[in-house]
Amino acid sequence: MDDDAIRELVIRLSRSDGRGGHTIERATLRAEGTHLTEIVKWIEAHGGVAEAPAAAPRSSGGLHGGLRGNSATAVPGVARYVLPAGTLS
Repeated sequence: MDDDAIRELVIRLSRSDGRGGHTIERATLRAEGTHLTEIVKWIEAHGGVAEAPAAAPRSSGGLHGGLRGNSATAVPGVARYVLPAGTLS
């Protein structure tokens, strides 16, 4: 994938973050196909940063309290990428 194609894809899939920048969900990028690594490299080369998913709330107990926040069920990694203002202009 060339630079222009990646830029167009990122523009199409991202959304404004309200501060002039843009965010793009990792799941959205994965759904686009086999070019995830190239797209992520492009995002990072243009000042984008990975944002980790929010931590699961700690359980206060209860019947299923032991299941919440269990590292065996947590999904590690990147939730989305945040691009600075002006990157896609």
